[in-house]
Amino acid sequence: MSKSKLKNKEGKEKTKVKRMKKQAIAQAVAEIFRSSPKEYYNYKQLCKLIGIDSQVQKLLVVDILSNLTADNFISETDHGRYRLNTLGTLATGVFHRRSNGKNSFIPEDGSTPVFVAERNSGHAMDGDKVKVQLLAKRRGAEPEAQVMEVIERVEQTFVGNLQIAKGYAFLVTEDKRFANDIFIHKSELKGGKNGDKAVVRIIEWPENAKNPLGKVVDILGPAGNNTAEMHAILAEFGLPYKYPPLGERAAERIPDAISAEDISEREDFRRVTTFTIDPKDAKDFDDAVSIRSLANGKWEVGVHIADVTHYVKPDTVIDREAQERATSVYLVDRTIPMLPERLSNGICSLRPGEEKLCFSVIFDMNENAEVKKYRIKRTVIKSDRRFTYEEAQELLEGAGEGEYAKELATLDLLAKKLRQTRFKNGAINFDRYEVKFETDDNGKPLNVYFKESKDANKLIEEFMLLANKTVAEFISKSETEKGIRTFVYRVHEHPDPEKMENFAAFIRRFGYRIKTVGKEGEVSKGINLLLDTVHGKPEENLIEKLAVRAMQKAKYSTDNIGHYGLAFESYTHFTSPIRRYPDMLVHRLLERYMAGGRSISRTKYNELCEHCSNMELVASNAERASIKYKQVEYMSDKLGKVYDGVISGVTEWGLYVELNENKCEGLVPIRDLQDDYYEFDDKNYCLTGRRHRQQFRLGDPITIRVVQANMERKQLDFALAGL
Repeated sequence: MSKSKLKNKEGKEKTKVKRMKKQAIAQAVAEIFRSSPKEYYNYKQLCKLIGIDSQVQKLLVVDILSNLTADNFISETDHGRYRLNTLGTLATGVFHRRSNGKNSFIPEDGSTPVFVAERNSGHAMDGDKVKVQLLAKRRGAEPEAQVMEVIERVEQTFVGNLQIAKGYAFLVTEDKRFANDIFIHKSELKGGKNGDKAVVRIIEWPENAKNPLGKVVDILGPAGNNTAEMHAILAEFGLPYKYPPLGERAAERIPDAISAEDISEREDFRRVTTFTIDPKDAKDFDDAVSIRSLANGKWEVGVHIADVTHYVKPDTVIDREAQERATSVYLVDRTIPMLPERLSNGICSLRPGEEKLCFSVIFDMNENAEVKKYRIKRTVIKSDRRFTYEEAQELLEGAGEGEYAKELATLDLLAKKLRQTRFKNGAINFDRYEVKFETDDNGKPLNVYFKESKDANKLIEEFMLLANKTVAEFISKSETEKGIRTFVYRVHEHPDPEKMENFAAFIRRFGYRIKTVGKEGEVSKGINLLLDTVHGKPEENLIEKLAVRAMQKAKYSTDNIGHYGLAFESYTHFTSPIRRYPDMLVHRLLERYMAGGRSISRTKYNELCEHCSNMELVASNAERASIKYKQVEYMSDKLGKVYDGVISGVTEWGLYVELNENKCEGLVPIRDLQDDYYEFDDKNYCLTGRRHRQQFRLGDPITIRVVQANMERKQLDFALAGL
């Protein structure tokens, strides 16, 4: 409160209180009740706490108390004494902490999340199960809650940099879930040095302490070291960065020899032309294709998938670890495998010249890629050749010369016809590029390039899609007397109508139109037409990115609702058991049902589907974080340089800009737009200047200067060129 000193006739100083407006007084009164929900106050006590001595303002406090009582925000317990109205408002749920203080409470009954101010958070941590008191809601204000009790603590680990002083140490973290540094006793440093990247677990947060206490779980290495930073990204997302020794030892005990008995029980493809096509840095080859001609001009095409479940049995050490991980994680420069490397890169990997056990789908197809019949079999194969995508593409683009060129050309022709049919049926053609980096021996990015999907990639993609679809249809259409058997499907719901309307409204600014409702397949065909139309134009990447966001996310489910994006009535994941746990589940269920086994518990598999879907999302976020880190590292020596870009995001805190040259994205903070006071318009995706009415809109071209590269936050800061 503003005060000024005046002298009276006797020369003594007296304090003159600047008069507060009624709204400010009301906010101050409400804050007193919120901060002390169990206390009782009369108007005199409130005036004293606020610093009011004017009779006029005291009357305003009386009037405000009357209004707050009418709002049911406070209640009058006896004549002239008031207390925050909290009767009957206890609730249980999950607490979510954020470093910006915008914490929230998620009720366990699924109702609307409630804001929890930092002062009312009671040292609850992100993910804790808590009991809260829902505070009385004032008119025009959002509801709030206060944590009364932490019912169940979730173990919390954080990643950051160690700062070690003479008598104490702290972990400084940029974690979005947490704003406080973590105090660490020197006996709990586990050998960590100043500046090291470390993983720290919170062990206690004393009631009156500003900072929690923690202990070092692991030292990742010096900050800035490439491996330390990649492991830090994994740890931030709760993902493992090393394989447990118990699992490694279990893998070492698995024999790699294939017995005569194993071979005798399988269909033999060892003499059929077979090869793999994978990225040049891949080591886990979990799929291969074979081809041979049949009578009447038909082709037999085999899709052979590593028989992982022959080696990994349910409820073993390796299986439990694979289930927990649910997926391999692919960062910019490394793979964190779901299975021990002895299995993923050795025993199960379909390496050329080695006999391997597979689970296969074999198709008899005509020249129009129509499947006339198929069979699903356990097989043994021997791959003739390992192609990289680049090598296969060179053969496809050549004049038919080279080893297996004819076989590749035939598969490519069949794949293109499969693809054509799929799009005709309403599949969506999201054909996006991947951001890749050329790095030196220390992992420092030297160059950014974009990897596009070419015919060799699409060849493999189409046959994997066909195998996945065929397995799903085999189960879904083989209904028993007791109904359809429990199975793991890969499902994709129809787009959210509201998101599609917003997307349609946005692209109209560029002169494009799209149907958001219509008969089956009409909307998806409209999206394909749009994507074809924007191809090669400056707005292509933005529109394609927003089109993806308008879609629902694909997930795993026992409820077969179909796959909208692929236009398949039934779809599953069967083709990558080395790197996806759902594929292992599918292999086991398929084996069980083909042997005449009964349906399995749907409840158990629902839980597994949900877990796998969640872990897939976490792994995807970690992958994006590693790309972001490398982009920031790549731009760190380009400060002051000017680039053309496009506005890729508009928020209340600024403009996100994606650079045309390398697709690196950075922020122009709104505080740096000093030529006007800009207001955020969330409906029209723009910032508008209050005085000059200048607009910055999503999709607008823009020229920026690189100002800062913050490696810890994985954030680039830009400024408008010329400012």
